[in-house]
Amino acid sequence: MTTTTHYGPPCSATTCHRGLRPHELTNHQTICTPCTHAIGVWLRTELPLQITVLEGSRQRETTGASTGGRTAHGTAPLPGRDDVLNLLGPAAWSDGIRDPYDQAHTDQHGTTPIAGVLIPWVRLIADERRWNPPATLAPQALAAWLAHPPVLAYASRRPWAGPLRDELDELMRTVRRVTFLRPRSRPVPQPCPRCESLDLVETDHQLYVDCRACEAMFTREELALAARITAATLAAGTT
Repeated sequence: MTTTTHYGPPCSATTCHRGLRPHELTNHQTICTPCTHAIGVWLRTELPLQITVLEGSRQRETTGASTGGRTAHGTAPLPGRDDVLNLLGPAAWSDGIRDPYDQAHTDQHGTTPIAGVLIPWVRLIADERRWNPPATLAPQALAAWLAHPPVLAYASRRPWAGPLRDELDELMRTVRRVTFLRPRSRPVPQPCPRCESLDLVETDHQLYVDCRACEAMFTREELALAARITAATLAAGTT
């Protein structure tokens, strides 16, 4: 069970309120395991789906009436959506190079491209570990490289892991505002093993089920074990 109890120093991500558990401290992590898992879910699962939606939203709707199978436009077709084009825009390997603790970005006007957010982190890790970067700078390739388990495990132990998590969290929020596509949350019909409230919620792709009452977190295996214990206790009480 993962709770908000501070076993040690807090997770270094400003978007997280959890404390690091003993096994995370032993592993020299600077961000908690749920945050590490969230990064992997964003990069490995959600971001590729979001990019597919963005690719299909490049063009604005056009005005005009259809005549004989052809569309007669009253005005010229509108240019591509600026918000989508900005997110899908290219970024050079040398753009946006910065220390993870400062906020220097590229000269891009408007939203920084997805690739522009990911490239500095890929380059930082590749330089520190002398690992080969991905073969292309496509955002899908950059995201897959960062989500590779050895890369993600290394990142979770670095002093800049918190800023990485925070920046990717903001990137995903920006993308979702454009696509209107957000992970779905559903109630779990089981009492919370910690506070016994009926406020457990599971979210698409997430490893942990959250309790919105006490803010504890559980894996599905932990919830299944708690359900078996409860059932056994009730059965023992009726015999």
